[in-house]
Amino acid sequence: MAESLTKATGPVRQGNYPELGWPAVLVGWFIGAILATSLSYAALILGFSITGSMVAAILGFGILRGVLRRFSIVENNVVQTVASAVNGASAGVMFSVPALFILGETDFDPYLMAFGCVAGAFLGIAFIIPLRKQMIDFERLTYPHGIAVATVLKSPGAGVRKTMLLLGGALLSAGIHFVVKMGGVENWDLGATVGMPSYMNGVWYLSLLTVGVGFIAGRGGLAFVVGGFVCYWFIAPLLSATGSFPSTIVDGESVLLTDPTMLRVNLFRPVGIGMLIGGALSGIVIALPLVLTAVRSMHDAAVVKSPASRDEMPIRLLYMAVAGGAVLLFTMAAMSTEHIGIGRGLALAILGTGWIWLAGVILAECVGRTDWSPLSGMTLVAVTLMILITSGLGRSEAIISSVMVGAAVCVAMSQATDLMIDLKTGYLVGASPRMQQAGQFMGAWLGPIIVIALVFVLHEAYGLGTDKLPAPQGQALAGMIDGILGNDIPSQKYLAGAALGALLSIASGGLGIMVGLGFYLPFSIVLTYTLGTITRLVVDKVLGREFVDDVATPVAAGLIVGEAMVGVGFALYMVITA
Repeated sequence: MAESLTKATGPVRQGNYPELGWPAVLVGWFIGAILATSLSYAALILGFSITGSMVAAILGFGILRGVLRRFSIVENNVVQTVASAVNGASAGVMFSVPALFILGETDFDPYLMAFGCVAGAFLGIAFIIPLRKQMIDFERLTYPHGIAVATVLKSPGAGVRKTMLLLGGALLSAGIHFVVKMGGVENWDLGATVGMPSYMNGVWYLSLLTVGVGFIAGRGGLAFVVGGFVCYWFIAPLLSATGSFPSTIVDGESVLLTDPTMLRVNLFRPVGIGMLIGGALSGIVIALPLVLTAVRSMHDAAVVKSPASRDEMPIRLLYMAVAGGAVLLFTMAAMSTEHIGIGRGLALAILGTGWIWLAGVILAECVGRTDWSPLSGMTLVAVTLMILITSGLGRSEAIISSVMVGAAVCVAMSQATDLMIDLKTGYLVGASPRMQQAGQFMGAWLGPIIVIALVFVLHEAYGLGTDKLPAPQGQALAGMIDGILGNDIPSQKYLAGAALGALLSIASGGLGIMVGLGFYLPFSIVLTYTLGTITRLVVDKVLGREFVDDVATPVAAGLIVGEAMVGVGFALYMVITA
């Protein structure tokens, strides 16, 4: 009787109910490769990444139901989880590794970099899994994006139609971007056409990808928009009206910074970097009390046994993953450069492992409560701490070792937040956490390999840190590293930006970082992004949220995928024919 009662408390499933199997894994790898390529490319342009869970769920419906004729919602949930795990490396790598190319430090081992990022991914997953019950079952954190994906999975009739809409948007975006690439004109100077002063920077970036990202962000992207407009349509005219444009020395002569590019490089960008740092630090302070809750959760997960715990991965396996990941991280740190030594390698590994756990908890809580992740700022802080450990080495060795370990840490943090979103979706559709967690491990190894290879291809074709691929997070990280090692930090601008970013983030989570990115990015990107944001607000009001979810969002996701795939295709062609 007791045995029967115990069995009854577990999940009840009848008939053919596939979940984690090779069909789900293979489809997840395929979709994940598309997402990792597309969203990595977008992150190098926009400076931030979007989660791929929604796109993965829509494409999963199209392949599982439309092609393979498989109809299990939880199997599609595993497909989405595996695909998101592959894509988890996109933000982690693109927020860190481009700094090496921008600084000219390309003499690093790409295989060791990929190896370390895989170790970081496993660490991030293993650290965050024991927090599932606390954050999802007990605290019932919202995870808005997880809820949105669950809504897609629960509407099977609309799944294939959404896939066709996504593919239609991708074809439109790909076709237009192909024409733009062939024409060689990627910007439109509308400001000069209408007689706008040059310092107001009326150049538009011709990109449906940027419009699509702005549409998906919607109201959440307004802070980013405001940051850019404040720079060029408020501060710049104010400087002009008061005759207060700053100056710099060019070829021995003092030159006023009236050119919008010079204004951004010498004024707005340093302030934006400071805002990123200040916003990240304030996020850490605000979320610090949550760490104590996480500690208790990890302890409870290890000692409490219940019938429901059979649906979780064994805690011993997670401890093994943490230990193995930490050893791999130490191996990477110790091998990153010739003269780093065991001591510094061990210090980097300990700092990296501890930061993965601390930051993973904070990021998971932030995303769960606000759908906002200060991943970029956390990466800036982590690499800054690592630079301090390696500062006794030569410049190149200090930079390479710090950024290599920092990239692994950033991938780990990205995986942690990604998994919690997917676990929330699984909780709502009745999936098994154990199956999702296993799926995350099965997808996490592939992402770093794809994304690091993509970095080399894109840099060879376009150059990272250029107007074509500004890599804003990489530039911010490179600027900070350069300043620390060269004792040439524009400290007043950094401090002013940090104070402003901290105040904004205290007022509203993530606000300082989003406004700071508006200061940092080329205004041409901000203008085009604004079109997507405004369109979303109008469509929300006129056509309603149901139309946005069922029609407009799949099309917007397609705009991102189509343009990104063409951009990467052109890069491959340029590298092959060079």
